[in-house]
Amino acid sequence: MTGEVTLEIDGGFVKAKEGMTILEAAKLAGIEIPTLCHHEGMEPYGACRICVVEIERHGRVRTVASCCYPVEDGLRVRTRTPKINRIRKNILELAAITGGADVGGIVNGLAYAYNADLSRFSSTTSVKPTNCILCGLCVRRCEESQRDNAIDFVGRGTTRCVAFIPGKEGACGTCSSCYGLCPTGRVSSVGPDPPFPSVSDILAGRKKV
Repeated sequence: MTGEVTLEIDGGFVKAKEGMTILEAAKLAGIEIPTLCHHEGMEPYGACRICVVEIERHGRVRTVASCCYPVEDGLRVRTRTPKINRIRKNILELAAITGGADVGGIVNGLAYAYNADLSRFSSTTSVKPTNCILCGLCVRRCEESQRDNAIDFVGRGTTRCVAFIPGKEGACGTCSSCYGLCPTGRVSSVGPDPPFPSVSDILAGRKKV
């Protein structure tokens, strides 16, 4: 039988079941922690790090991704500190390199909440914004629902993007599994806008990543 632990979140004591994550325990207590790559119906991913929190354990303080870190008895958690606010602000500003200064959806709302300047790095990079922050939600949902990926990540660093696997370019026209997951609103019920490039086109050099 699963046991119960007591931890402290933002000064209040919270009871949670063993195996829960800090993110789940916080939600149980009515404390909102922002997420971009997380969805309740999918396995924790920990890619975006916007859900970072400060934890104190045995006198040691460090930052962890709350969507992946399990609750522990006696754990002290702080979800909003000057350091956490700075980290989240920087994450949003970096996400705008590929997302764009006018990125929409949840990202835009979080940028306002954390006073993030989404145009901060626009003059220091040649990356063409695509309203995508590379959170991976659409790729993961495609893998889980289709069992036969139509899209995947291609490239590294500033060339990284989501692209169609050769021969799967028309998949989004008949599937809406990832509709509503995209934190920028790029993926709608009729597919991504702008469309994802094809891996074949990228490799052939016909379309820039």
